[in-house]
Amino acid sequence: MASIRDVARIAGVSPSTVSRVMNGTANVDEEKKQKVLMAIRETGFRPNELARALFKQSSRIIGVIVPNIENPFFNELAKAVEEEAYKNGYKMLLCNSNNNTEKELMNIQMLDQMKADGIILLTYSGKTGQAIADCGLPVVVVDRQLTGSGESAYVEADHYKGGKMAVCHLLDCGCKDIVFLRGPLEVSSGKQRYQGYREICQKYGIREQCIDCLYDYEDGIRAAGELLKRYPRVDGIIASNDMVAIAAYKILTREGYQVPGDVQMIGFDNIRFSWLFTPELTTVNQPIEEMGTLAVQIIMKCGQGLPFQKENILDVSLVERQTTKRGVSSNL
Repeated sequence: MASIRDVARIAGVSPSTVSRVMNGTANVDEEKKQKVLMAIRETGFRPNELARALFKQSSRIIGVIVPNIENPFFNELAKAVEEEAYKNGYKMLLCNSNNNTEKELMNIQMLDQMKADGIILLTYSGKTGQAIADCGLPVVVVDRQLTGSGESAYVEADHYKGGKMAVCHLLDCGCKDIVFLRGPLEVSSGKQRYQGYREICQKYGIREQCIDCLYDYEDGIRAAGELLKRYPRVDGIIASNDMVAIAAYKILTREGYQVPGDVQMIGFDNIRFSWLFTPELTTVNQPIEEMGTLAVQIIMKCGQGLPFQKENILDVSLVERQTTKRGVSSNL
């Protein structure tokens, strides 16, 4: 494998000149520069990326830490991050914490040691906030808000509006006995969606009916089973996300309920599965691609010393499909 000294020998320059050409740290005579570039092509020399990162204090890597790689929402958001990062000359490193605080802390420490250009964080525990504040990297929190962590910015959808939108739609569709499969209240997204739901219930004098549920398919199966035991006359379900809605549909149909004939359903996120699934799922759309793109752009602005907006709350919209009675065959 060729070394920097081999390149310098063939180009007839010093190793430091080769380094300056590669790093762009100083002006180099055009003739010498071309000789160095030709020597690099001839030898197939590849610089040590880690060494360059340590020298330049930048690896052009953006780390993404997700709580559960099995959740399609996180996959779709990571895809948007990777595309925007690649377009701007960055690489993405995906880290799955699996809802393990110690793994989160290890991932943050690793990205800091690698001289990553920033971290996009989609997970949070009590200890993570301090680790973010200590690491010194730009950190953009996506799909939730943190307090006291020193993050650079956050990007999320308007969960509060989405919660109101979901229950209003079921009411407009004629539902009288609505149950909310409520997301975790310790996470800002779950709390804000519930607050929106609660406001509409109070406004119209509707009795709150909630089953607590995590944001995953397996817990959706459990929560849906509990729902039918506690509220067998349910005619409308608001799911904490699309995967929970799909899980609830499975339990409902297994128990003989027709969707949307007997029970109407609405999810949250508008992941790809929501319209690949049959029947196609009515849902509250989060602008997933826009969220991922904006998170990358904020990190780049941090690195360039440019101004950026710290608080970013993006609008949501209703996507009517086949699991509510006003649904249509497709509305992508």
